[in-house]
Amino acid sequence: MPTSIITTDDLREFKLELLEEIKNLITKQSSGTLKKYLKSSDVMDLLQVSPGTLQNLRINGTLPYTKVGGIIYYDAVEIQNVMTANRVHHKFE
Repeated sequence: MPTSIITTDDLREFKLELLEEIKNLITKQSSGTLKKYLKSSDVMDLLQVSPGTLQNLRINGTLPYTKVGGIIYYDAVEIQNVMTANRVHHKFE
């Protein structure tokens, strides 16, 4: 198995490619071209919650959702609105 040597030029090129990809993702996010609707698995990853917790959030009406043909979809904007509405501010005096 041949070994390959990575040079500083290779690392520099990799860094530039990585930065370009990050810029593209940030641009897509700010322009709203990322997914509008998320599936349950996406929401669980985003909020770092278990399937049971996600189900409880649906049942108690915290997270609005749409069910189409047995698949549950969540509006990404509504999730952001729920997170903003439930923000806790502590005032220390």
